[in-house]
Amino acid sequence: MTYKNKLICLLIIISALILAYAGSFIFSPDMNIARSASFIWLDANTANRVNRLVLDNGWNKLEFIKKNDQWFVNYNNNEYPARRFRIDDFLSVFTTRSQWPVRSSSAEAYDRFGFDENASRVTFYDNFSILLDLFLGDDDILGRESYFRQAGKNEIRSGDSSVRSYLTSAVTSWYNLRLIPETENRVITINNLQRLSIYNEGVNQIFTRSGRSWEISGINVENPDMDNVTEFINFVLNAEGEDFIDLQTAPGMDFNYSRITLEFGNGSVITISVSGPDEINKRYAKVSNSEYIYQIPLWVTVRLFRTAESFETENI
Repeated sequence: MTYKNKLICLLIIISALILAYAGSFIFSPDMNIARSASFIWLDANTANRVNRLVLDNGWNKLEFIKKNDQWFVNYNNNEYPARRFRIDDFLSVFTTRSQWPVRSSSAEAYDRFGFDENASRVTFYDNFSILLDLFLGDDDILGRESYFRQAGKNEIRSGDSSVRSYLTSAVTSWYNLRLIPETENRVITINNLQRLSIYNEGVNQIFTRSGRSWEISGINVENPDMDNVTEFINFVLNAEGEDFIDLQTAPGMDFNYSRITLEFGNGSVITISVSGPDEINKRYAKVSNSEYIYQIPLWVTVRLFRTAESFETENI
């Protein structure tokens, strides 16, 4: 056999081995299972249409409504602003392709996987049209995955068990309780702020932007620490309450006890009016141009209304 023929024969053998190796992947049962496990509940086009979401864990039902690209929690006949990032994280579980292997395709397996009358349910809507209706069964023995079944279908898949934590968390975990909600999406940041005035117990602290620094007036701070001041201003901008309170309980509250005024470079002004402490040292706040009343815990109040001495360098 000539060298040329030997080379051709060797190349044929190599090609056959490559095809055999590739075929072992293409036709491998394990690879076929992996491909069938790769799954997405909501494709991008359908996900973009979701503007209503209902979470029902069997004893409590939460409804979320999207209006003008902003999410709200519909709870006790009131609508409260929702944490957009939390809802986005929840939706991403169902809009991201990942491993959702099929565990059963039989209706007789419902009880074994926890799909009884107490099963939790997640329903995605485009207004009142159902886009996806899912039941959540039990967790697997290791607690790493939960079982899911789409309404009207027998197929049971397993996947991300974090969904259960969303279903069982308190309603307040869904609220955007920032006194200035726009800071969550960084629509408003410290770079937009020109002046901050804090009035509390007869003292008016004023922080005015001066280049990259801040001038302090109204109080005597001989040697201000600018890092400390910047941290304080950021805290004010991102301060959160711990709950919304029913508007019906608000009329008797006096919101003239303390006041926070923020003036921005575009000429807008936001005023946060804060009540005096109640019998358990909680305070309540309302924000200009907003209908919501926030319940403020003591530790937030302490950080909002600080003494002049706390801004001195030696007190860091």
